[in-house]
Amino acid sequence: MNFWRYLQSRADDLLVEALQHVALVLAAVLLAAVISLVLGVLVRDRRAPSAASLAVASTIFTIPSLALVGLLLPLLGLGWPPALTALVLYALLPILRNTLTGLRGVDRSMLEAAEGMGLGPGRVLWQIQLPLAWPVILTGIRVAAQVTIGIAALAAFVGGPGLGARIFTGLSRLGSANALNDALAGTLGVVVVALLIDGMFMVLAALTTSRGVRVQK
Repeated sequence: MNFWRYLQSRADDLLVEALQHVALVLAAVLLAAVISLVLGVLVRDRRAPSAASLAVASTIFTIPSLALVGLLLPLLGLGWPPALTALVLYALLPILRNTLTGLRGVDRSMLEAAEGMGLGPGRVLWQIQLPLAWPVILTGIRVAAQVTIGIAALAAFVGGPGLGARIFTGLSRLGSANALNDALAGTLGVVVVALLIDGMFMVLAALTTSRGVRVQK
């Protein structure tokens, strides 16, 4: 079947799979961002705990994605749970690393000046450190999203949602009718999802970064 006609005939299914892919990635990145931000705030001024946290996240990141998904299968079963857990674990490293880099990169003199004006530690963190560190943190979140978009295709191996099932079904049936179209449509779908999510983060950066921080950059 002509590829264009194939896309037209399966547009609804492809749209559903693409939305599932987006939902899986955004859910994983959101959970990883919450975990990394909380952990980063807690260990930002503690050398040993922060080094240990980064070491654990780095070790997880080096595990082959297919192996990690497979290891989670006996523990979490099929579907969303193993896929989401694997993506959260992979997304931790870039977000945690950038959170620590951003928070530690804030000029100490600014923090001391804020403390001298009577701001407590909580207000200094919330009103000074986090806003100034936010562009760096958001870059880490953006990188994590791009990393997990590709890995999310492997959710198909554990019955997870997204475009991966179409890709691997097509590859496993190469030579049969529409097998190449399946693989190509799934792959192009992942590329489109990656571009859309990256564009979303660019807009988010423009909307959530204060003008003063942008001018400093």
